[in-house]
Amino acid sequence: MTATGAVGAPLLPEARIPDPREAPAIRWGILGPGFIANEFATAVETGTASSVVAVGSRSRDRARAFAERHGVVRSYGTYDELMADEDVDAVYIASPHSEHHAHALLALEAGKSVLVEKAFTRNASEARAVIRAATSRGLLVAEAMWARYLPHYDVIRQVVDRGLLGDVVLVRADHSQLLHPDGPDRLAAPELAGGALLDLGVYAVSFADHLLGPPVSVAARGTLIDRGVDATVGVVLAYASGAVAVLTSSMLARTPSAAEVVGTEARIELDGPFYSPTAVRLLASDGEVLAERPGVLPGRIRGFSYQAAEFARCLTSGCRECDSMPHAATLRVMSTMDEIRSQIGVRYPGE
Repeated sequence: MTATGAVGAPLLPEARIPDPREAPAIRWGILGPGFIANEFATAVETGTASSVVAVGSRSRDRARAFAERHGVVRSYGTYDELMADEDVDAVYIASPHSEHHAHALLALEAGKSVLVEKAFTRNASEARAVIRAATSRGLLVAEAMWARYLPHYDVIRQVVDRGLLGDVVLVRADHSQLLHPDGPDRLAAPELAGGALLDLGVYAVSFADHLLGPPVSVAARGTLIDRGVDATVGVVLAYASGAVAVLTSSMLARTPSAAEVVGTEARIELDGPFYSPTAVRLLASDGEVLAERPGVLPGRIRGFSYQAAEFARCLTSGCRECDSMPHAATLRVMSTMDEIRSQIGVRYPGE
């Protein structure tokens, strides 16, 4: 639906993202039956033509419980069993960040294309290794940064490309949630690549990358918990165009998690959470609302269905990467986060 605005004002363009339910059907296997895998499985079941046919875990009981919850036919107590399942067309990797590299390689070595949950790996070196392995085998690999596949991200991209904002001078994005000390222990565990940046801040870094590409400089400050992972991070990225991105994330407090793209002639505001199917407003420099695109109402197709659908389209058409989250973007985001972690003093065991 095209957003309407004042008479004579530029309207927000239509999203170019197809309906997820129209994508070809593929058969998914899920590695790691945790919270995010439950969200993905529900999105596949309710919002696409595809199906989840198998799930693998290090715990057979956890795999069985997940399978019963989602009506999955087969559950496995080892990842090797999942990879040996000939009915699985692609594997969704939903293990902790620290395991993405090894688990993606395991799937690729078994001849399975993979969709790897964000953050793609712990660092850019591991990301390059996964992409090289997929390329050498002619397999599809993509990062499950679900926001990059959503219709409103495409709308914003078109607004910027058409010059409706003038020259972009500032991008602001925040993603903060109250997840420590009473949240998942993995977020506090350096051995699991925990911390706010890879779990929360990655959304803000990827949003800036979506609009501005690679930065020419990175300046970061952060506070760490006693276990050595980042609790709160502030980042300023500078770009060759003269634009600046100001990005924040914390696992110590909840914020609206909103975002803004500011140009010389107009700006875009995204309600929080900005990385979900949210409202987008185009405003003039004086604050007048020129056009607005509403968010997706509760009960509509779950946001994760868009990444699953694009992956299915790419897999069936023989593509080796997804347009919404190409390999180059994943590598840029991982490299930027490597530099941020270097500056704030976060290093994971085994790096």
